[in-house]
Amino acid sequence: MKSEQIKQRFLQYGFKISSNQAENFEKYYDFLIEENQKYNLTAITEFEDVVLKHFIDCALGISDFYGSVLDVGSGAGFPGIVLAILNPNLKITLVDSLNKRVLFLNNLIQKLGLKNVKALHERIEDFKEKEKFDCVTARAVANLSTLAEYLLPFVKVGGRAVIYKGSDFYDEVEKAKNAIKILGGQTEEIKRFVLKDMARAIISLKKIAKTPEKYPRKSNLPRKSPL
Repeated sequence: MKSEQIKQRFLQYGFKISSNQAENFEKYYDFLIEENQKYNLTAITEFEDVVLKHFIDCALGISDFYGSVLDVGSGAGFPGIVLAILNPNLKITLVDSLNKRVLFLNNLIQKLGLKNVKALHERIEDFKEKEKFDCVTARAVANLSTLAEYLLPFVKVGGRAVIYKGSDFYDEVEKAKNAIKILGGQTEEIKRFVLKDMARAIISLKKIAKTPEKYPRKSNLPRKSPL
């Protein structure tokens, strides 16, 4: 059974999950592959690859999350749905700018019977819930300077932005220092991991001051002209 294999893979990387959680990950995988033909959600489709490169990769940051969580550019639900399965005490909001992805996410949430997560069709530049979340996260969305502007405005003072990155994060951290400072943050911690032969990092930014009201800027400026 796929669920037993999932359980064992998680255990190999230090995560003990229940049979019910493993079954939810199996349902997640099956639904992702079924709907991927329709929605083009991921290029990674082999079972072992999805478990390692999506599910376990997202699980690496689980200890950094608490309370209310905003997942920006959630796509196929990484990391937000994975976090929701692993910790039912989190209250998670998924935001994506493409309606077809949000449709997929809402169908998935219903299929998995998750009560602690909702998906909204919004551009993050237009999202109104500023400084409302304990944790804000993103994975595979943009460089760190851009992400700081997309995430930190929505973090409560005292909360954190949790950012998933690959092996090329060193330069990004250096280049993002100015943006992080302007937006009211500071680099709190960088955790490094190896998944099989892949270097991964979780970057935590602490929110230490209110973000100026004008951020995030509209018209795709965070990408075109990072701070």
